[in-house]
Order: sequence, then C-alpha cells, then structure tokens
Amino acid sequence: MNKRDGVKRRTGDLKLIQELNRSIILDTIRQYGPISRSEIAKRNKLSPTTVTSAVSELIRDALVSEVGVGESNGGRKPILVQFSPDSRFLIGISISGSKLTIAQMNLEARIRKKEAYPIKLNQGDSVLAFLMDVIERFLSRAGSLDNCMGISIVTQGIVDSAKGVIRYNPKLRLRDAPVKEMVEQRFGVDTWVDNDTNAYLLAEKTLGHFRHYQNMLYVTIGDGLGASLLMDGAIYRGYKGGAGEFGHTTIDRAGMRCDCGNIGCLENYVSWPAIYSKLLSALAKGKASSIMALAHDDLNEINAKMFRQALAEKDALAVSILEETASYLAAGMVNLIHLFNPEVIILGGEIAFENGLLIEKVREYVCEYAHGILTEELEIRPNSLGEDVEVVGAAAILLQDVFQFSL
Repeated sequence: MNKRDGVKRRTGDLKLIQELNRSIILDTIRQYGPISRSEIAKRNKLSPTTVTSAVSELIRDALVSEVGVGESNGGRKPILVQFSPDSRFLIGISISGSKLTIAQMNLEARIRKKEAYPIKLNQGDSVLAFLMDVIERFLSRAGSLDNCMGISIVTQGIVDSAKGVIRYNPKLRLRDAPVKEMVEQRFGVDTWVDNDTNAYLLAEKTLGHFRHYQNMLYVTIGDGLGASLLMDGAIYRGYKGGAGEFGHTTIDRAGMRCDCGNIGCLENYVSWPAIYSKLLSALAKGKASSIMALAHDDLNEINAKMFRQALAEKDALAVSILEETASYLAAGMVNLIHLFNPEVIILGGEIAFENGLLIEKVREYVCEYAHGILTEELEIRPNSLGEDVEVVGAAAILLQDVFQFSL
C-alpha cells in the first residue's frame, strides 16, 4: 500500500476520485455542451487522459453522445459531445395531504407523463398501500424498466433522507414508515425519499432561476406550511431531518389545536385548510363572494385555484382573507429573516402560485416589521418552476445524488 507523508492511502481512493471526476465531467457537459474534450479538461483542470476515459464511459452508458465537430485552433477539429437526457428516465412522486402526483421524466426533469390522484381519507398504512398501487399501475404502462434511473418520492413532514424513512407526517398519520425499503423490495428499482420543501428548494437551485444564490429560504403554502433553508450553498437539514418545520412554529398559545398535537401552530393560520375554513365561516354568515359562482354554489367544490381566481377578480372576501393570511405568514417570515438573513425568499405551493397579491402583501408586511438592514436587498419572489415543482423537486433529489449536478 502506498504511503505519502507517513499516511496510508486507502485502496478505494482511486475509484472515488474517478467517480468524482466522472460526475464533474458529466455536469460540465450538461451545462456547457456541445463541448470538446479539451475544453472540458481546461475548465476543470483535468488531464486529457482522464477526460477521454470518462467521456468514453459516459458514451458507453448512453448518457453522452458525439454531435459533430467544433472550430479548430490550428490542429484537427475537435469532436463535440453533449448530454443525452432522453437516454434514461426517472419516476418522481409527490405526496401531499390531499393528493399523490406521479410523473415520468427525462434526466433534465422534463415531464413526459404526469398523473394525479386524490388521497381522500387514506391515512397511515392505507396511504402506503395506495402509494404502492399507484406506482404499480404507472410502471406497468411505462414499459421496460431497464432504462429507469430510479423512483424519487417527496412528502411533507420529517424525513430521514439517508435511510428513506418518513419519520413523522401528522397529516397522513405516518410515523417511521420505511418507504425506500418497501418500494425497492416491491419493484426492484433504486428509490429516494425526502422532504418536499427541501426538494423544491433543490430544484430551484439546480434547475430553476435561482442558481446563483447561496442563502435562500423556500416557503411552501398549500395543504400545510413548510420551509427549507439553503445556507452557504448547502441545504440545512438539522440533526434528524426536522429543520424547516415552519408550519409548526407556535404563534398563539391560546389558539387552536394542530394535527401535530401542539396548540397555535402557524400552519393553522397559513394554509389552504385555514383559508377554506375562513371562507366557509364567512359564507355561512351571509358574506357575498364570486367564489360561489366559480364553485357552482357547491361549497364542497371550492378549491385553491378558485380562491386565486377570486383574488384576480378582486373579490372583497377573498382579498380580506388573503390579507389576514399574508400578515400571519409575514410575521413568521420576519422571525426566519432575523434568524437566517437570506438573500431571497421563494414563495411556492398552490396558494402562492400565480398570486401576485400574496407576494405584494407579504413583501409590504416584511419590510414594515423586519430590521431594515436585513431587508435592504432581500428579494421575495414566486417560484420559477410553477405547479410542476412538486415532481421536478422529486427529480432534483435523484439527479443530485446520482450525478452530483452542481449546487
């Protein structure tokens, strides 16, 4: 065994370095291709032999293809290579409190096929059984799984991403659910499991419009309320994966009891169920709203999209509920701003989607109550991946782990 400066080198070091170089080279081709082998070597300060060997492996694995020749600098014209995202596919799954979304995507997270299923009253083991049934039906229509890179599942709550275990999801009554193990045993496909808001933040950082930021908060407002934090370019997960439980921070010790068992959680004031409850209460008291026409006078048909549409029509009831919701949300965000001092806060989820009024009101309240020095250059923006972020986020988890696409 070789020694250098008196320290033994592990026999696995060379293989580790080769794998790291291969990931760097693939990411360079993905970002800058079509590109020549010599340009890859120059960009990454790697030897031509290292690049040639890695590119040959990537071509063999159909992840990269040769696509013609580039300009000559005096010698032979270089052969250009580019990433082949359609050579493989992956399955991305998002599980919220109300629906399960599943999609087949290529290696740039472009959606080929997507389906959504209401979760209805499924909780606990029945949610897991439902998940297995949906995956089985979807895969049966996907054809051969030979080119499937894996299945990536994201959900709310506390998730041990290393073990693929949902530690705690109060809405779905899941505790210590070994989802990775269950899916891999059933379908024989590598599987990833992670928190949904972490996935959304990763997607915005690697695939969206926020690639150059190093300190970000992603806040998602939908069936629940969650947050994810990027600190110095890395997602902060906490000791046991519980960082970002923004919705379960307490704002009212005399408030209503939450699904998690605590009292006065912010989620009970800022989420679609909270908004829906306020709508029903106001309508029952005889308040007028255009949302009833949108729902064809059926209270059970009212959904978040109709609420956003009523806001676009400047419906007085919808606007008043939105303003109250934004004030609660901003109060919580001020705490996060004072704790973490982010460059940008991204608002996502079905309440924030195409909701300029929410962004405007939150920005207004935050600038009023947060320390001025911390809001001078702070940006508060909508997500850049739209409603597809739920499955694109799942894809980002897999792609980052398999290919180490640059953070």
